[in-house]
Amino acid sequence: MQDFRQLQVWQKSHQLVLQVYGITQAFPASEGYGLSQQMRRASVSVPSNIAEGSGRGSDKEFAHFAQIAIGSISELEYQLLLAKDLGYLNASRYQELSLQITEVKRMLIGLRKKLKANS
Repeated sequence: MQDFRQLQVWQKSHQLVLQVYGITQAFPASEGYGLSQQMRRASVSVPSNIAEGSGRGSDKEFAHFAQIAIGSISELEYQLLLAKDLGYLNASRYQELSLQITEVKRMLIGLRKKLKANS
């Protein structure tokens, strides 16, 4: 078992959650229980699954939770695009967050591969 807070992928995904919470505060009130909540849940799922997986007893289990985190970051990737297309997010902010999502996703895929190779 390792301290998930020491993992760079967890640190970056945690920062992404904080940014998602920030941008969704500016969404229209009508999105209070819609897209903003879905984006928050998907973003929180990423570092949560990293934390849970790191606390499991084996690399195989951790790889499973890394795969779930990949699914959540992919979900967030689409939701961010939708927010931009709905006009809730400007193009530059979208681009910035999209790059962060891509980086976290790439790191998660690398983590999963490493864990699978070790199991």
